[in-house]
Amino acid sequence: MDPIGPKSMFTRSRSCNSTTSSINSNNNGGSHRSKLSRTFHKVINFRNSDNKHGMVACVFPSQHKFECYNPNPDPKFKHKAILEALLAKIFASVTSIKAAYAELQMAQNPYNNDAIQAADEAIVEQLRALSELKRKFLKKELDLSPQVTLMLAEIQEQQSLMRTYEITIKKLESDVETKDSMIVSFHKQFKDCVEINKSLEKKLNASGPLYVFDNLKLSRLNVSHFIEVLHKALRSVRSFVKLMVKEMELANWDLNEAAKAIESKALFIKESHRCFAFESFVCKTMLQSFNLFDYGVNKELNPKKPDPEQCFIEFKRLKSVNPRSILALNPNSLLGKFMRAKYFDLVHAKMECSFFGNLNQRKIVTSGGFPDSGFFTAFAEMAKRFWMLHRLGLSMVEPVSVFEVKRNCRFSEVYMENVSEESLFSGEINDGNVDIRVVFTVVPGFKIGKTVIQSQVYLSPVITPPFPLESGACGSAWLVTYKVQLGY
Repeated sequence: MDPIGPKSMFTRSRSCNSTTSSINSNNNGGSHRSKLSRTFHKVINFRNSDNKHGMVACVFPSQHKFECYNPNPDPKFKHKAILEALLAKIFASVTSIKAAYAELQMAQNPYNNDAIQAADEAIVEQLRALSELKRKFLKKELDLSPQVTLMLAEIQEQQSLMRTYEITIKKLESDVETKDSMIVSFHKQFKDCVEINKSLEKKLNASGPLYVFDNLKLSRLNVSHFIEVLHKALRSVRSFVKLMVKEMELANWDLNEAAKAIESKALFIKESHRCFAFESFVCKTMLQSFNLFDYGVNKELNPKKPDPEQCFIEFKRLKSVNPRSILALNPNSLLGKFMRAKYFDLVHAKMECSFFGNLNQRKIVTSGGFPDSGFFTAFAEMAKRFWMLHRLGLSMVEPVSVFEVKRNCRFSEVYMENVSEESLFSGEINDGNVDIRVVFTVVPGFKIGKTVIQSQVYLSPVITPPFPLESGACGSAWLVTYKVQLGY
């Protein structure tokens, strides 16, 4: 709501054609000079009084706006000057009404009864003044001093404009405070959503109760149960890899060089595919010695075959147990030894020192403790799931074995699953000499009896193979199978 001043609608000084620069030079204006002097004193006193109360000082317009009055006894000129003063007074009253109406709107929210009454009284007062001007104009009873009226009208108008601007400023400041409050609220909602997502992700990735196994008997155990536990183990791998990559970034590692150290010949279609190299490293490390009865913990040449029923009971017991409590109760159990061995295989001393600035976690793990860090908690949860998968594999009736696909082999949908469909849609594939080859194995596959659980591989188009390849996709040359089958 922009205030409309009289300057924009009517130019008061344009009609003044004669010069009245010196009122004091006129001998007939003595009484008028006395009246004008008193008015100036009133205005100056009013201005000083306002400044004492912290109000903004009135800005007086330039002198030429009040030179329209000429003490010429010509009745026409005097009548014209009075009409111009009347219009100035009307515009000043309208501006005051607009300012009072703005105050009335401002007092609505938040509700201020005193401010509403004051604004209402100001509007009524100005309407009465306009009504009185109308009455005097119609009855030709106007008795105005043109120059004094013009000056007072300008003062009133400027004061009303300042009130309007002050109200506008207050309204904008209120809007800024409201927006700031909304920003704070949105930040809080965002943090809450992040926490909820973390909680949901934790629940999703957690091994959880696995209710399907509560009333399951050993005789009814089948491949689908093994696949379900495997998927949960792989989800824990991805959660751990995310934490590991985050620590690498915080330690200013070059992720390209780190991925190249794992898979030196891999060419990634996208930067985000580097995580597959880290997942490959973690999965292969965790599944190393999976085919042995003791998971390679005791390093025995011919470990004794455990009882399948006892393995299944241990599996069911572990599915709802916190890894921290396992290490606290029995740090020298097979699972405790397994966790320590796999941690040292996965996290090199230099890596730990780079991540955390010291080797405190390594010392705690060595002593059989449980480091209080999110990194080790994620690792322990992942290790527990692979140990559960191993115990479940020992409970199966049919033999379980693990296999890994060699690099540069042709893709086979029977034995392999591509971890990234994007690697199959490269522009180079349109070339007639291009073939789809395995770059590296991300997750080794499993064979349970005659059932194959596909190995997850990273593929890439290859133009010129670095070495001769077998013509078939399903030959012993492309498949690395652990020699000893699990449980048999």
